[in-house]
Amino acid sequence: MPDLRRTICIALSLFTIMLCGCGRSTPPVNTVVMLIENSPNSLDPRVGTDAAAERIDPLIFDSLVQRNEHFGLDPDLALSWQTPDPLTYIFHLRSGVHFQDGRPLTSRDVKWTLDSVLNGTIISIKAGAYKNISSVDAPDPTTVIIHLSQPDPALLWNLCNSAIGIVPYGSGRSFWQHPIGSGPYRFVSQAVDRDVVLERSSNYWGAPPRIQCIRFAVVPDATTRALELEKGSADVAVNALSPDMVEALRHRSNLVVEDGPGSEIEYLVFNLRSRYLKDVRVRRAIAMAINRSLIIHSLMRNLARPADSLLPAQHWAWANDVQHYPFDPAAANALLDSAGYKRGPDGIRFHIGLKTSTDETTRLLSVVLQQQLARVGIALDLRSYEFATFYSDLTHGAFQMAPSRWIGGNEQPDIFRYAYSASSFPPNGGNRGFYSNPQLDALIKDAAGTLDQARQRADYVKVQQILARDLPTIDLWYIDTVIVHSRRLKSVHTSPSGDFNFLRSAYLAH
Repeated sequence: MPDLRRTICIALSLFTIMLCGCGRSTPPVNTVVMLIENSPNSLDPRVGTDAAAERIDPLIFDSLVQRNEHFGLDPDLALSWQTPDPLTYIFHLRSGVHFQDGRPLTSRDVKWTLDSVLNGTIISIKAGAYKNISSVDAPDPTTVIIHLSQPDPALLWNLCNSAIGIVPYGSGRSFWQHPIGSGPYRFVSQAVDRDVVLERSSNYWGAPPRIQCIRFAVVPDATTRALELEKGSADVAVNALSPDMVEALRHRSNLVVEDGPGSEIEYLVFNLRSRYLKDVRVRRAIAMAINRSLIIHSLMRNLARPADSLLPAQHWAWANDVQHYPFDPAAANALLDSAGYKRGPDGIRFHIGLKTSTDETTRLLSVVLQQQLARVGIALDLRSYEFATFYSDLTHGAFQMAPSRWIGGNEQPDIFRYAYSASSFPPNGGNRGFYSNPQLDALIKDAAGTLDQARQRADYVKVQQILARDLPTIDLWYIDTVIVHSRRLKSVHTSPSGDFNFLRSAYLAH
């Protein structure tokens, strides 16, 4: 695909010239400046659902459990827990934990956090994740008992860091204005569309962080983010630069690029109410018309790996025994011909609208997809919108076909219920393409009704096989976690989730 390579090379050359023309400045001595794309929609951990909120919140708040790099769960506020039956979870809390304002954290705060989401004290779309909780008991300051109305294998995941954080008893709807947690950093200030400032907490129960202050600077434009890093006015960015920019910054003496396997996944979602996309033969032809290897190499700069499931390949429930769709435009053409979608005089079989955000890499991907699908007679009509508009349309099903990403949510198998169950049509979940399969719903329900992981895995393997056959979405690739940082920021490490937890142990060299 020479046009693709030429476009990328020209863009990279222009970007490199821009970098060379920058002056230099430095952040304050004791402050790390981290670049983020958007302001968090809420720093109340019961409410915030965007990537910025879910990555900043775990620095301010603790959760009952925390996810680890192997997609398992470790203790956090809860030192241990038991499940005497599928409807009862008993958590034993740490003693001596305090909120950043000095108040002790007890089971009463945990109960309030969950009750306030469920009883409407605060309004949050996260309420659906806890709908199976029938009651929460706090029999003593260090014991929490959660009673369920039906088994919920996703419960522990919905109690972990980035999913929710424990807030003080009585926290109401205005809590987001000045959030108080028990985590390693305390909230200082937020200016929407400008920054969020955190400071090291003086009474954190764990090992204190080595960084005094963090300023999360909101910089929506990727090129500007790269320039800020290059000239030294920012310290770090995580998964916030295009692959071309990362490639250019690798050669800057004042910067370090860390990259490793990531769980974030890029995928294409189809609206199955669309005239053409409701036909599985069209979806399969599209899958075979996409040259993923070329895109990963040329557009993603090899900072991604092919995906055939929403779950990361290291996950205990991941399945590779599924139908695959290797790049084969001849087979795609033959399938469309046999399905009756003949080419017109202009070579086009039909048009499909592809809706995207204005993110640079996403727009480049949409152009590449347009070129590749044109070769099998499918004309993609591209429409780009600011992210807020794009995301609103996506979550309301107002699209035909769209590229999107799962960030973090695909690290636990309840993603299949949320993204594909008939009970999860918008606004009740993330089944944005309105896919429905009773067999799949039955398997998801069976997996939810047991704590036997072997039985759950058997169900989830079948779920992945059904999805690979029906293709309500096309899983494209897992995106590597890429951290670009200044040399003064030390002890930086990547995680599959692309979270900000390295800021707990990183430090500034003076």
